[in-house]
Amino acid sequence: MQVHFISDLHLTADRPALTAVLERYLTGAARAAAHVYILGDLFEYWAGDDDVEDPLNNQVAGLLAALSGAGTQVHFMPGNRDFLLGREFAARAGLEILREPTLIDLDGQPVLLCHGDAECTDDLAYQAFRAQVRNPAYQAQFLAQPLAARKQFIAGVRMKSEQAKAGKQAEIMDVNAGAIAELLRQHGYPRLIHGHTHRPALHLHEVDGHACERWVLSDWREDAGGVQGEVLVWKDGALSRLPLR
Repeated sequence: MQVHFISDLHLTADRPALTAVLERYLTGAARAAAHVYILGDLFEYWAGDDDVEDPLNNQVAGLLAALSGAGTQVHFMPGNRDFLLGREFAARAGLEILREPTLIDLDGQPVLLCHGDAECTDDLAYQAFRAQVRNPAYQAQFLAQPLAARKQFIAGVRMKSEQAKAGKQAEIMDVNAGAIAELLRQHGYPRLIHGHTHRPALHLHEVDGHACERWVLSDWREDAGGVQGEVLVWKDGALSRLPLR
């Protein structure tokens, strides 16, 4: 059995090459997986499910629905960019929306899944913003606004976010070791898989005498080396990384 994990694709209409990599994956390697878990930030932003007719959003929904229809179970955990993705898109794309965190079983081994931003507790300004926008009352008020107004607001937030990140130390935007330890403790010291930080690596944590692995997923990007993505693959009782072009 293969199980795949991806996150942080940050798909937008102005990065079509990344969408092309996703299409090749969903119509190719993903078909070998019993489950595909998308751990947040599939899209650069999500203004609401009433934007599902946007050409990119509609294309991605169709690709995911085709994968689901071929027999692969597709699961989605909201990230910090697309936490407003809801039931309408999920139904169209044939995917299950997961709570964060979610504990799954891989061949008898417990594995905890999360996006990762909640564990970046050193970034106090971000955590305050996160608490605000994850509030159901705030979301209901926001989604009641016209779609165009929501998109304009999100564009402003994205610009401010990039400016804020430029002035922050890199360590502040990474997960906090104490927050990770507490998360592992609360869920019985499982293996942990998450995204968000764009720092793919395997970390080993010693928590209360328990050795725990933490696998950080890669973001998908366009740079001087071209377009690339990555899938974390569970196969034959082990995890490995599958690069995509």
